[in-house]
Amino acid sequence: MEDFKQYLEGELYSRQEELTFWDCDCNKRARMATLLSKMAAFGGYHYDALGFAHEVLAEAGFAFLLSRVAIHIHHCPRFRDVLTVNTWENGTKGVHTQRVFQMRDQTGRLCVSGRSDWILADPNTHKLLRPSSFTLRPYGTCPVEIDCPEPRKLVMPKEGLTDLGTRQVVWSDLDGNGHLFSGNYGDIIWDALPAELQGETPVEFYINYNREATLGDRLQLEGIQTEHGYQMEAIGPNGTCFAALCVF
Repeated sequence: MEDFKQYLEGELYSRQEELTFWDCDCNKRARMATLLSKMAAFGGYHYDALGFAHEVLAEAGFAFLLSRVAIHIHHCPRFRDVLTVNTWENGTKGVHTQRVFQMRDQTGRLCVSGRSDWILADPNTHKLLRPSSFTLRPYGTCPVEIDCPEPRKLVMPKEGLTDLGTRQVVWSDLDGNGHLFSGNYGDIIWDALPAELQGETPVEFYINYNREATLGDRLQLEGIQTEHGYQMEAIGPNGTCFAALCVF
């Protein structure tokens, strides 16, 4: 038996994790919820290692909110795979700070590449801040090529949408901030996909986190088959909660 490794080296944070049954679907492949959860968590792990834990950021008046994600699945990880997840900050673009990811299995094979856009906010006033407002450290940049498209704004077509029913936010959906956890969106999306697509592995996946959802919110899901996959959105009490695109 070997302890899993984690380390901080320059702008790189790296950590090993084994995929459990809970992380995988009935075909023993990593769920999209798992990939999204790791992308959200590893940004926090990186800042913890730098000495800027959640509490330190909050005391200084800063919080990073996940806004958009793009994922390229080269080879879907499976049950018992030991993933080495690498993450780097990657500068800023407009109102977003950027972070990138690579996930490799125990053979060194690249399984997943990812890019994410984050919004800086004041956790006390909920005011959105420009990236330049962050003064605790300079933003890092990634020195390696990430084989993944940029996150993008997703807009649903006006016609041809299918009513996919509703999904109420329940207690087990909530994270430490009292909101629908960003990883859980992956399960909500897969549960609402047409049956013939649920067992497929997408080549690319995109999601926009538009508005937070809280306990009891009822999300109205709508979707449409596209030329290469399936597009979906969820409308909550205050507007669009998320929009997603699965490319198969």
